[in-house]
Amino acid sequence: MRFATMKSMKSTATNSPSTLGQAVPRVEGLEKVAGLACYTADVSPPGLLWGAVLRSPLPHARIARVDASRARALPGVHAVLTGQDLAGIRYGRRLNDIPVLAFDRVLFIGDKVAAVAAESRELAEAALAMIEVEYEELPAVFDPLEAMQPGAPLLHPELRTYRGWAGQAPEIPNLLSLETVARGDLERGFAESELVFEHTITFPMIHQGYIEPNVCTVAAEADGTFRIWASNKSQFLLRNDLAAAFGLAPEQIVVEPTLVGGDFGGKGALLDAPVCFALARAAGRPVKLVMDYTEELTAANPRHPAVAIMRTGLTRDGRLVAHHAKLVFNSGAYGGHKPLPSVGLAASHHAAGVYRIPHARVDSYMVYTNQVPGGHMRAPGEVQATVALEVHMDLLAEQLGLDPLEFRLLNAVEEGDEGPLGERWQGIQLKRCIQLAREAAGWDRLQTAETPRRREAFYPDDSASRRLGGEASKGAPGLRVGRGIAVCQRGSAGGQANAEVRVYADGSVVVLTGTSESGTGALTVLAQVVAAELQLPLEQVRVEMGGTDVAPFDQGSGGSRTTVNGGNAALQAAREVRRQMAELAAEYLGCAPEAVEVQPGRFCDRGRPEVGLGFQVLAARVAAEGPLVGRGSFSTRMPSQTGFAAQIAEVEVDPETGQLEVTRVVGVHDVGQIINYHGATGQIDGGIVLGFGCGVLEELRLENGRVGNPHLGDYRIPCSADVPTFESILVTDAPGAGPFGAKGVAELSLLPTAAAIVNAVHDATGVWILDLPITAEKLRRALARHGST
Repeated sequence: MRFATMKSMKSTATNSPSTLGQAVPRVEGLEKVAGLACYTADVSPPGLLWGAVLRSPLPHARIARVDASRARALPGVHAVLTGQDLAGIRYGRRLNDIPVLAFDRVLFIGDKVAAVAAESRELAEAALAMIEVEYEELPAVFDPLEAMQPGAPLLHPELRTYRGWAGQAPEIPNLLSLETVARGDLERGFAESELVFEHTITFPMIHQGYIEPNVCTVAAEADGTFRIWASNKSQFLLRNDLAAAFGLAPEQIVVEPTLVGGDFGGKGALLDAPVCFALARAAGRPVKLVMDYTEELTAANPRHPAVAIMRTGLTRDGRLVAHHAKLVFNSGAYGGHKPLPSVGLAASHHAAGVYRIPHARVDSYMVYTNQVPGGHMRAPGEVQATVALEVHMDLLAEQLGLDPLEFRLLNAVEEGDEGPLGERWQGIQLKRCIQLAREAAGWDRLQTAETPRRREAFYPDDSASRRLGGEASKGAPGLRVGRGIAVCQRGSAGGQANAEVRVYADGSVVVLTGTSESGTGALTVLAQVVAAELQLPLEQVRVEMGGTDVAPFDQGSGGSRTTVNGGNAALQAAREVRRQMAELAAEYLGCAPEAVEVQPGRFCDRGRPEVGLGFQVLAARVAAEGPLVGRGSFSTRMPSQTGFAAQIAEVEVDPETGQLEVTRVVGVHDVGQIINYHGATGQIDGGIVLGFGCGVLEELRLENGRVGNPHLGDYRIPCSADVPTFESILVTDAPGAGPFGAKGVAELSLLPTAAAIVNAVHDATGVWILDLPITAEKLRRALARHGST
């Protein structure tokens, strides 16, 4: 994996800290590799009981009878709960539509029906087997388009009575929410268009694939408070949502910090934490509840399946005039795993892309069905929207006979342009990213006498290689090679973050944060930011994750927000400490506070730089009676300084078998100032791998609501043997809203990859696979229909 940095401007940093932009090791890395790091499953309070959950075998049924008497009589069982014990208690991140335990109907295979707490996990499972449940099966609906038709089974007739209901849905059966974003006059735009095309792209359900399953431990304290450890990245929101569900004050719940063993968006939902809470309260002892991976794949909160209908009007020379995107997301049985006020996904501003379109509208539907409830997965909703749009762009270019890269350049936004839905982006690097990708991938170097489609990969020797990009290929005779491009933008999400920086008398610095470390390197970034501002060696700064009773509020990681929001909060706190220390230093130096300059490890008089005080000496004086504390707070909506990306994928296809190999992905990513090089490049690599998996591998196969591949042996996740070669160029000179001009990069590289692969497969074969993922079976059938084998 190769990375290059493109930089033509001076850094936006106000100083030159030694670690900024460097490949600094993780501050928690040693604990992790030594096996000393604490994850939620490692927490075992005295008197711990094990919890287990009985789940529905049916997609839609009325609960006629539950008999738990035998389970309650089993020695060693301390609590047995059914829906009737918790009737009426619902929870959710925004919309409270999920019952802690189903009490009248079950709405998907995997819905929670009863729960047990016992002395061992095996005993808890045995108790579950003793619970008798009688169901009256009801008609079910699995397709979101069918679910909106008159006469479809209504899954939530009481929707408008739920706490958190936003009232953003017309009277359409099973419609949970409808979000519309528009600009211009769509009807006029289509009337003025010379050509109009429409295409439909569909997406499967995908699990996040984190290593650590969801775990929760709850302990009731003697003073009436509850202490919780959970594999959850948003501890304050978890506290608030649990308190609201059970009618408690937030202060009655303390969420303790633990490391999160992978997230990819999926560790923000409450999942089984409410039932664990209810079991601990009923048993009067701590309870631990661990989802096994079958439960993860069948009853967690995967990426939403979706249907995207893209309709676009153009002029004959290829200029976009009007665009209407209709996105229909399959919410599954509940909507409570989504935190946005609309109870939808942040897809709208990606469904019209990064193009100049005078008239645009996006309608985003969220629909109940009898399937596994959907939640957040890295760039939730944005992946489906971006992939659909970027494949649609290639389809349009084909209809017009235009090169897909040139078609994008023709319509791409530039500095000063509004986005298609009225976005006001700053520092637009889109065309630059496209041109850099063009050059790096050798888009213009392939010149053959063949047609652009279905090129044969035949290599007598390396010197005669016709590999896209001009390099020798490992392809065999008869393979077809192709390339595809896709582009996008992605910034950091809004939210609130706070931080404290404390300086102690020995010169040590501690950063207290309420954010989580889910494997992204967040703690290392915060340490680097504070060390840079105070001009200290990184090893002098320590970051502590605090629980909700001691740490300042933080919305949690997610949405590529931690570097921007958490980093800015830490930077403000460090600047407050620096200001206080500079004021005291001025007294000793005999100068005005504004004349004090911070140099590595010391404070000095700018006019007499030879006169100064060491940081540790000054710390000993200012913190003699207790630590010096600086506090920082940062709150924002999605900033206008977004990041842009362009990716080109190269593929080889065996027309006889349909076997597909993605051989190379060349990407240009606009990342702003890099804080940690390893962190930034790791996020970019990881995003491409996720996008690759979305394009060619991953799918939770459902039939009548039942997951057909509920084990990791059957659910395919990309491994090192699968992934292609990556070549990335990092554009760092367009500053972002983060500390020192950083941008959030966690989701940027994920968005275009699957679309670039779909487009490359078409370039190689002449066929379109518009139902992801692309499998050998789908390709073989499409090639046979196309007469291309």
